[in-house]
Amino acid sequence: MSSPSASTAALVTDSPNRTLHAWWQAAPYTLVFALFFLIPLGLVLMVSFWDFNEYELLPAFTLRNYCAIFEGCSTLTEHGDFCVSLSTYLSTLKFSLLVWGITLVLGFAVAYFLAFHVRSSGMQTALFVLCTVPFWTSNVIRMISWVPLLGRNGLVNQSLQGVGLIDEPIEWLLFSDFSVVLAFVHLYTMFMIVPIFNSMMRIDRSLLEAANDAGASGWQTLWNVIVPLCKTGIIIGSIFVITIVMGDFVTIGVMGGQQIASVGKIIQVQTSYLQFPLAAANAVILLAVVLMIIWGLTRLVDIRKEL
Repeated sequence: MSSPSASTAALVTDSPNRTLHAWWQAAPYTLVFALFFLIPLGLVLMVSFWDFNEYELLPAFTLRNYCAIFEGCSTLTEHGDFCVSLSTYLSTLKFSLLVWGITLVLGFAVAYFLAFHVRSSGMQTALFVLCTVPFWTSNVIRMISWVPLLGRNGLVNQSLQGVGLIDEPIEWLLFSDFSVVLAFVHLYTMFMIVPIFNSMMRIDRSLLEAANDAGASGWQTLWNVIVPLCKTGIIIGSIFVITIVMGDFVTIGVMGGQQIASVGKIIQVQTSYLQFPLAAANAVILLAVVLMIIWGLTRLVDIRKEL
């Protein structure tokens, strides 16, 4: 037989009032989520099926916008290339993968140094603040600051010519894929450092001592102990970086000299020409691609353990 106290606890736990109170507590967050995410997303999805002309939007259900995006993509062009839409999506994915790989290496190295080599919590805080210094200014200002360094007559080219390493200025340092990736890494590495550092700080240091006592080398401990225990932080940082880069258009526009296409840039141009249904259709496709990437990443680990 169950004790009276256990029965009372079960009644309190299953009380309808308790369930009602829980729903009331969740109501404000649900309202904010609906107002600022679900409703705008629903409006974008709805507009993506509308028609339009040069002067107005025409509320009607049509698949013309989605067909227009991938028109002519069933075959290669006369030069053997993909259609514009597929080429743009592949270019955006290329930038996302490059930035993800570089920020992962840099972010992991910085987080490892802060977590395992900096013993003082005060010094850790100071170094973290130092990492956030670039965020004290606008993204545009941080991007523009690369122009005097990487330009044709910039500091890098002048220095290399001054020491005799090059005879002519290097053209690809600015307004190129290199400068776009460099700016992305500069802007978003911090989004990789923070979750990885958070995961590393949760690692029980006795596990590292046990690995050392078992004769594991530093690289073996890193690969077999630290990296598996940091998977959640790596996945969260990867989601941050990939999703931001996939939708970015300001960085590519500024650092690419308006010469490099991306999905975000196409959406921005279509919006500026008041082609809202076409832009909405592109946004829905981009969202679907990003959600598939996130779904694939979240299958690797359970990120709820970290949140």
